[in-house]
Amino acid sequence: MQPTPNPLLNMVLIAAIFVIFYFLLIRPQQKQQKEHDQMLKDLKIGDKVLTSGGLYGTITGFKGDDLEVQFSQTVKLTVARSAVSSLVTAGAPAKTAAAV
Repeated sequence: MQPTPNPLLNMVLIAAIFVIFYFLLIRPQQKQQKEHDQMLKDLKIGDKVLTSGGLYGTITGFKGDDLEVQFSQTVKLTVARSAVSSLVTAGAPAKTAAAV
């Protein structure tokens, strides 16, 4: 006759799997999202940015939740603040959310 498995052991294994998923997947994603939100709040005129569409530009002004971004000498567009994917520093490659 086979002994019956302990149901408490099964619950402990399920809880352990959840804890592992939390620390490996959920928590780092939340930290990354907070950093991105802080970066969006800290944007200022003159910052060089990379948009989610892959365009590099320089912030020239603000209109509420939108940004005026100059992409070339003659092209200035209004983009949503949420369209900025990263801040580009001089001499360094763009730091994207996927690379972190």
